[in-house]
Amino acid sequence: MKILVGYRGANVGYDMLQLAAKHAQAFAAEVILMTSLEGGQKTTQGKIREAETNLESAKKILDDQGVSCETHLLVRGHTAGEDIVTFAYELDCSEIIIGVKSRSKVGKLMFGSTAQHVVLQAACPVVTIK
Repeated sequence: MKILVGYRGANVGYDMLQLAAKHAQAFAAEVILMTSLEGGQKTTQGKIREAETNLESAKKILDDQGVSCETHLLVRGHTAGEDIVTFAYELDCSEIIIGVKSRSKVGKLMFGSTAQHVVLQAACPVVTIK
């Protein structure tokens, strides 16, 4: 079993890691931490370094709990939602864990919703953490 965690290092990041660790221990699963960056001019060296640092910090938390974990930084030119769904499919993941934040209806209309895309398009169960 593989559990994909869409990780940004945001406020809910620690809660996502704790849930991923519990599920991994319960089901003898491997955790795959991934961060998606769009690429192009929007992705600076600073953002790449920050994402790599966040992933390594998260990996250490899981390693300390005895959970098998690998990290992936994706820069494919896709939105985060597209990357999460596609990567989970490519790796044949059994579960996706993502964080959500509250947005108004207008905010979702203008900016889209990564979580909404993942929940509606993923081929496996999606767990959201608020």
